[in-house]
Amino acid sequence: MKTILICMGSSCFARENRENLRVIEEYLRNKGLSESVHIEGSLCMGECSRGPNVTINGTPYHEIHSDELKAILDKELLQL
Repeated sequence: MKTILICMGSSCFARENRENLRVIEEYLRNKGLSESVHIEGSLCMGECSRGPNVTINGTPYHEIHSDELKAILDKELLQL
């Protein structure tokens, strides 16, 4: 199972991870991936100055904004 770890710490969540979580959930629903991808929240990833932070399948992404998130999800979740 693939995993998305999203920082829910106050800095990341306030900066854009609130919106990123919405985008991720919608993306998984639209692509039929909700059952094969596990979303997990982290209270802090220790990279506050580089946030918002998301880790997908062990690959960390920093300063992630919702407008670029779909391309990252395509790369991480759809490529064989």
